[in-house]
Amino acid sequence: MSVPDRCDICSENEVRIRSWSELQEQLFQDSWNPEIGRFRSRYAFRGLSDTTYRLETTLTRLGGSYAELERHILRNFRKYAHRSVVERDSLWHWLSVAQHYGSPTRLLDWTYSPFVAMHFATANIDRFDTDGVIWAVNYLKAHRLLPEHLRLKLEAEGANVFTVEMLSESLPSFQELRRPEMLSAGEVVLFLEPPSIDDRIVNQFALFSVMSDPTAPLDGWLRDCPEIWRKIVIPAHLKWEIRDKLDQANITERVLFPGLDGLSHWLNRHYSPRR
Repeated sequence: MSVPDRCDICSENEVRIRSWSELQEQLFQDSWNPEIGRFRSRYAFRGLSDTTYRLETTLTRLGGSYAELERHILRNFRKYAHRSVVERDSLWHWLSVAQHYGSPTRLLDWTYSPFVAMHFATANIDRFDTDGVIWAVNYLKAHRLLPEHLRLKLEAEGANVFTVEMLSESLPSFQELRRPEMLSAGEVVLFLEPPSIDDRIVNQFALFSVMSDPTAPLDGWLRDCPEIWRKIVIPAHLKWEIRDKLDQANITERVLFPGLDGLSHWLNRHYSPRR
């Protein structure tokens, strides 16, 4: 099968790459920052093994009356979890911990690292017959759409994304997300850095996104803001090459999930025959 020499632009925001080198070019596109004279990307990345997967949270995937169940799930998580696992007894600390340990939340996992996103797009070898995808969202532009009091909070801190401490001061409860000044801006998305609970969060260069309305799908919101995102499609036939090169670069489960579980997952995938 012949392969074109260049990217196939599927739409204004969707690019189907044709080689490893084109993938690097797409992921590091717009990373030059003339204000500081450095290459500093303002994109958050999320890799998925199947291009048809939506940007759904674990809370959404729960199904049923998940929006009504959200506060009950978090209340019970807080009740039964060790209190020593959080720095502060606040909504955003507990949400970060709950997300980290797999409890359903309205948070969605992202990473600052294009290579970590590549890992998650190619980690499931059972999906190597399916096109993968990496979503790239400019969090700086997304935050320009926030209500004024949140934009001013970022400016006062000289920050591009929120910390859990900043959100604990500005939005201490779920109800604050539905205040009139929030609703007047329509549905909004914000990005936050989780506390460094363990090496997994640090090694994955992790951050989260959260929608003001837990029932609003992020990919639906993005369709109305085409200037802030790109969708980079990885053809199935390129997955093995990308996977092997990531392994050579030490971007593996052994590093991203420190501990015996990560080591075992890496060994299982690394020594599986190509099929």
